[in-house]
Amino acid sequence: MLDVALTHRLGAFRLDVAFHAGAGVTAILGRSGAGKTTLVNAIAGLITPDQGHIRLDQTDLLDTAKRINRPSHQRNLGYVFQDGRLFPHLNVAQNLEFGLRYAAAPLSRAARAELIDLLGIAPLLNRRPAALSGGEKQRVALGRALFPAPSLLLMDEPLAALDGPRKEEILPYLEQLRDAPGGAVPILYVSHAVDEIARLADRIVLLQQGQVATQGDVFDVLSDPAAVPLIGVREAGSILVATVTDHAPDGLSTLTTSAGALELPGVAAPIGAQVRLRVLAQDVILSRSRPEGLSSVNILPVTVTSIHTGEGPGAAIALSAGQDRLLARLTLRAVRELGLAPGVTCHAIVKATTVARGSIGLTRPTL
Repeated sequence: MLDVALTHRLGAFRLDVAFHAGAGVTAILGRSGAGKTTLVNAIAGLITPDQGHIRLDQTDLLDTAKRINRPSHQRNLGYVFQDGRLFPHLNVAQNLEFGLRYAAAPLSRAARAELIDLLGIAPLLNRRPAALSGGEKQRVALGRALFPAPSLLLMDEPLAALDGPRKEEILPYLEQLRDAPGGAVPILYVSHAVDEIARLADRIVLLQQGQVATQGDVFDVLSDPAAVPLIGVREAGSILVATVTDHAPDGLSTLTTSAGALELPGVAAPIGAQVRLRVLAQDVILSRSRPEGLSSVNILPVTVTSIHTGEGPGAAIALSAGQDRLLARLTLRAVRELGLAPGVTCHAIVKATTVARGSIGLTRPTL
């Protein structure tokens, strides 16, 4: 358990946050300038906050009232930066082993070999960083951070410098790390990219201008219509959990959700796998009756649970879809003309091509 409560001033900017993070992946989401990197650097011990505490598994890393401030190398944390920061004069194997000299109880040799296999970097061990792609560098940086067996892994915008294909290359490795048998190291994942967080996170802490605007389960926060102004209209959406039940010869796959089946392209997961898929609010169309004669066959029965309006002409509609939740973005005129209100039943239409391949990722199987 990570327990953070701190304040810190940098010029005109003031960071004032409090949150808890447990096992799994806790995402710190916010726009540029929200205080994400300042927060993670304080946890890492790279800056000293003006006031507050940081506790990890009952150990005080920082407590200004008690005058406790452990230096970075004594906090037993792993840190993956945006740019990897590998040592250019060392090969991959030497980079991976660099931190072992400072670790009290590093991973065993066998565990390190398993991690190398999981990250797919065994063929790279004799190369130097200059001969690696961006995705390969980040995988090596991830391995280097994990070799000392940290109690917590900090990741600050680890995919921000990568293009789309390189990002898609490394996301499956992060999913495997998150879902590793026996429990993986807890991860604090800092990002402004909602698509990454939707695929990886268990919980989310949303920062706005240095303060915690909201926090909670990632499914709850991303499907909350009140969070739309904080996340951004174009990025707002929800996460559905589905099971892959078929791969058709024409490239479409059938994914079964608690509300019904969806047919989507670009699904790489095998039949039987559980996945999470992100559906943007702007890509959901609502109809009071079940439509016929549409090109889209992805039609789910839903019930309106809440409607959130702001100062503009739009509204965010929260919907229950079986055991899952959807979010739709409509105009206020459409809300009135459809007679939408909490408790009203209708149908949600999701066009197959609007769910990008990168918005579909593996999730932990539910029991």
